[in-house]
Order: sequence, then C-alpha cells, then structure tokens
Amino acid sequence: MNVIILLTGSLVGTAYITELFMAWYSGVEFEQYAFLNRATGPYWWAYAIMMTCNVLTPQLYWIKSIRTSFVATFILSIFVNIGMWFERFVIIVTSLHRDFLPTAWTMFSPSFIDIGIFLGTIGFFFTLFLLYARTFPVIAQAELKTILKSSGSEHKNKK
Repeated sequence: MNVIILLTGSLVGTAYITELFMAWYSGVEFEQYAFLNRATGPYWWAYAIMMTCNVLTPQLYWIKSIRTSFVATFILSIFVNIGMWFERFVIIVTSLHRDFLPTAWTMFSPSFIDIGIFLGTIGFFFTLFLLYARTFPVIAQAELKTILKSSGSEHKNKK
C-alpha cells in the first residue's frame, strides 16, 4: 500500500508541475497570475503545506525502514490526508479571495456557518462510520466465538 501512496504522490506532483507549466506556457496573464498568487500570495502558506504534504511527504516511502513501519505509515498517511484537505482549501479560497474587481479583494475568514458545515461533515462522517462498524463489525464474531472458553469445542467436550 505504501508503494501506491508513493506512486500517487509522484503522479500528483507531476500533475502540479504540469499545471504550473501549462499556465506559464499558455501566455494568458490571468492564469499566470492565478498560479503565481497561489504560490506567493497571501495564502502561500496553504500552498506550501499542500505541496509538502502531497508531494514531498510520500517521497519518504523510498526509505525501506519507513515503508515497512506501521507507525510511520500511519503518521505519513495522516500528513497526506492533511495535504489533500489543503488542496481543496487552496482551490476554493484562492479562487474566492481575488474577484474580478480589485475592490472585492479580501482575505477569507470563516463564518460560523462555514465552521458549522466543516464540523458537521466531520460529525456526519463519524456517525456513518460508527453505524457501519455497528452493523458490520470490524472483527468477525464467528472467529471470536472459537477462541472464547465458553463456546470453544474443548469447553463443550468437558461437559
């Protein structure tokens, strides 16, 4: 699985570089400004986190000791998830904070509705996940019954 994360991280990095090249090569100054604004504008920090988590972090899987460690896999997968969230953040927020009119250029600050929607989606996901785990248990109960003392074949033969 780590090799797949390494491969997709490389593909995502190639896609980012291709997108940046096409913006430069097209000669359209508005598209060039949009990409330059993402990398060097007021939300440069979000773009840097996105690039670090989506492109650079998966490259650590080239090291075999990291690739075979469960703890490292868990930590790096969390960083990749953070990077994917920041990708959506960069796409939406950098598109909205620069409008056609320069008088409408403002920094994005989330309202209570934005925060509520964000927290609601997290709560909705965990509710559905826990309902799924309740309906279809992660551990098969038939396998658990064979290792329990009260239901195993050795216990039944003792009676």
